[in-house]
Parts: sequence; structure tokens; C-alpha cells
Amino acid sequence: MNNIDLTGMNAVVTGGAQGIGRACVERFLASGASVAIWDHDFDLAKATAKELASQGSVTAFEVDVSDWEDVQAVTKDTNAHFSKIDILVNNAGISGLNAPIADYPVDEWQKIIDLNLNGVFYCCKAVAPIMQANNYGRIVSVASIAGKEGNPNGGAYSASKAGVIALTKSLGKELVDHNISVSCVTPTVAKTAIFEQMTQEHIDYMLAKVPRGRFVKVEEIAAMISWLASSDNSFATGAVFDISGGRATY
Repeated sequence: MNNIDLTGMNAVVTGGAQGIGRACVERFLASGASVAIWDHDFDLAKATAKELASQGSVTAFEVDVSDWEDVQAVTKDTNAHFSKIDILVNNAGISGLNAPIADYPVDEWQKIIDLNLNGVFYCCKAVAPIMQANNYGRIVSVASIAGKEGNPNGGAYSASKAGVIALTKSLGKELVDHNISVSCVTPTVAKTAIFEQMTQEHIDYMLAKVPRGRFVKVEEIAAMISWLASSDNSFATGAVFDISGGRATY
């Protein structure tokens, strides 16, 4: 593991109790950061924080990132706990139902957009002013290769992640004068709890698309995010960083 220096930095990781989020929490702690886990599953978040406590300063906060008022409240509590927020990783998300658009339930579509896209917007809207006041920040959102290419029978998920990519580009330009870098990563699927929401047919389809012939490891995604969240990433902003095992063509 390469050394990334995040000493003295305070990081928020949404959906940090498991999967990619937890891998980011572990990597950040190893790099010297203090971490706030934001998760709707508060029991799991507390258990993860307790398990990782020996590795550094980590605190669990309960939040539904698809609820604007909830995000405002947890941002206030987290900022009071830390005194500043330097890093925001927007990781919380769901894949949702796999079905053709013509058969896609409207409430399912809304649920995915609310969490995967609106949740990123809410967190950025709440945390960005804190970073602007401190004239420093790193925002990294977990998008998806699906946001670049679109997956059949995964229209809601693909659309939500395409929205995250566009939001990243817009926000990066808005915050460029405040020493804030805004980036997103576009991984292929990693073997996490999100697999439980997918059909085997959909999983096989996605694997067949990856030239490397395997799914990405959560630790590999966390390694890329940890650099993007560091002060070494001092120039790139509004950028999309691919980690799709060669699937992406741009």
C-alpha cells in the first residue's frame, strides 16, 4: 500500500459502514485522517466504527442522505464534532431493480434517483460551504461505468450515475477558486452487498464487459479515492477517473 498523507484531515464517507465506503474509511485511517461514517444503518455504522477504532479516530453518524433536512442536521453535528470537514466521499447508493424502462416502476425509479443523485447533491450542498470557508476541500463521488455507457435493464441506476458525473463537472468549475477539488470515479462493479440487488444474468453481463476478466476490488477503488482526497491532488478538478478494468473507451 502506497503512503498517502492525510494527517490532520477530517473526512466524511457516506455509506461508510460496508463495501467501498468501509474500504475508504480503512484507507483514510491508515493515512492519518479522522473519519465520520455517515450511514442509514446506524447499528452497522457503530459496529464498523467500533471494529476500526484501534486504527484511528472514527465516529458513526446516522443519516438518510436522500433527506435534505437529515443531511443538514448531520453536517452541523459533524462539523461541530470535527471543527472542520476537509474531505467528502459520496459513496452511498443502491443499484435498484433490473427491468426494462417500459416496465420500470415509477416509485423504484424515484427511490434510486433520490439516493444516488439527489443524495450526492444534498451532501455537496451542505458540506461545500464549510470547505469554502476554510479555502480547502476534496470532494470525491462514486459514480459508475454505467453512468458512462448505460446498462440495459439498469436505466435508473445508469441515469443516476450519469447525473453524478455531470454534477461533478459542474461543481468542480464552481469551486475552482477555493482550493477545492471535485472528482468522481467510475468503477465497474465490485463484489459488495449491492450484488444482492442484482440478477445473476445482470452480473454475468457486466463481468463479460470487463477486459481484465474480473470485478474490481474495493481496496483498489479506495486507493484511487485516497489520492483524489489528498493535497497531492492539487490541480485536477471536475474530472472523471476511470477504474473499469479497461471497459471504458473514454
